[in-house]
Amino acid sequence: MMLSAFDSTKLENALGALDQALAAHPSAHLAFRRIADTVCLAPNLTADLHAGHDKAVRLGSALGIPLQDSDPADGFSWDGGAVASQTETAVLLHEFAHWQIAPPERRVLPDFGLGAGPETGYKDKAEAACCVDEATKEREEDLASLLGILWEVEIGGPAIIAFCEQNWLELHDRPGTSRHFVSVFDELVARHLIDDAGRPLTVLAEAV
Repeated sequence: MMLSAFDSTKLENALGALDQALAAHPSAHLAFRRIADTVCLAPNLTADLHAGHDKAVRLGSALGIPLQDSDPADGFSWDGGAVASQTETAVLLHEFAHWQIAPPERRVLPDFGLGAGPETGYKDKAEAACCVDEATKEREEDLASLLGILWEVEIGGPAIIAFCEQNWLELHDRPGTSRHFVSVFDELVARHLIDDAGRPLTVLAEAV
């Protein structure tokens, strides 16, 4: 997952361009609008990045994802048995999304066998455990990115920040950007991870 800063002065134009480009895809468009509407929670793309962390932890437990009270910089984001929970809310939700997406045989590997994530401290060990090709890694990162962002929307967080940092608006003026969003959205629907409105499935009211 590559993280990039985004110029907040360009946000309105970027959201407007993608909004228009997605208008022909009603379901994906609705999911995008739910993300874009969180801009009110993040003036100038700033917010408490740990807000909602307790909700995220409860969500992970409700989904059956093991957590441990540790910092990923001291080990792995996912050590093959649990997620390190001492991290920003959006990052934690991103790891939950990876857990949902990864096949069972890769859930026992550090960082899901994808190589080291940006938070992981044991980067060499995580890279040594990588067992997928670049295409698989890139696709799963895209899926986990959007699913994690939609989870953040679900728990009431400023998901627009992660949406920008994870480069969904980087090339907002190009047709390929909206096509990519639709492609990832459609695959999440096909995997039964989100519904047609972009709400993550298996949401438990008591978890959020």
